[in-house]
Amino acid sequence: MTGLSREVLAELVAELGPRWQARQDARLADRPRRRAVGAGARYRLVFLDRLLATLVHLRHGVTHDVLACWFGVSRSTITRAVGEVRPLLAERGCTVDGGVRLRTLADVVAHLGASGRVGLLDATEVRVRRPAAHRAGRARFVSGKARANTVKALVITDAAGRLLFCGQTRPGAIHDLTQVRQAGLVELLARTPSVTLLADAGYQGLSTQTAGAVLTPRPARRKNQIPVFPAVAVAHEAERRAHSAKRIRVEHGIGHLKNWRALSRHLGRREHLDTMLPAVAGLVSSQERTPRPGQLHRPPKALPAGTAA
Repeated sequence: MTGLSREVLAELVAELGPRWQARQDARLADRPRRRAVGAGARYRLVFLDRLLATLVHLRHGVTHDVLACWFGVSRSTITRAVGEVRPLLAERGCTVDGGVRLRTLADVVAHLGASGRVGLLDATEVRVRRPAAHRAGRARFVSGKARANTVKALVITDAAGRLLFCGQTRPGAIHDLTQVRQAGLVELLARTPSVTLLADAGYQGLSTQTAGAVLTPRPARRKNQIPVFPAVAVAHEAERRAHSAKRIRVEHGIGHLKNWRALSRHLGRREHLDTMLPAVAGLVSSQERTPRPGQLHRPPKALPAGTAA
């Protein structure tokens, strides 16, 4: 139903349950009261159901009305539950080896610098509803590439395509280079040596600003350029293909994000994407780091007949 294993669900319950209860207690104690804390009607939707409703909403894009019918509560209860659990999921961050959590862009750059691994950089666009007519800034969300109203998010994965970061949302009309500069990635790379990020042709020019920390493919040759020797043209194209083969894994990570229906096309408020994207990225990261059942107890392969052991 959620695409998550039992191990990940158990981890979410153990980690988020106490935090959710602590926030509820702080909210009740942070105002003058006529009755003691705990008096009054009990919640009809316990935390486990609230977590499950939020996960189903993110995974399948189910409306709050359908979830309300499923759990036997009102629509406002589901809306309040999703609004409480989604920020908790967004605060988890992406999981890497050793159980370390990467919550900010600075954490990702520091992790890549300490481990010496190569990161993959790209941007993804989520389709959103068109802003109302005669509203200021309506054209900012029109993406020239997607030809639709979108919100753009920055995505960083490792060399295997496993998510390390997803966030820094901007309106769809903003260029990829502008988004990276506004996110402060150039300054972070300047302060952290030995970090290498592979990016596509949309980030050309960023390599010079980051002293070679961001690697982009060589520009494609145009038809009106001066002809070169065939061997030089073949080597040029081979270099472009090698860079693309290393960078393509980031598209796999973005594909795992878009498997969650709430991010394939967002029909809610655009400001909710600031917590939806990190929440889904953290869930996908946890699922990627969890070993599959077949990998835990896999029997050794039998050798062919006549082969010496």
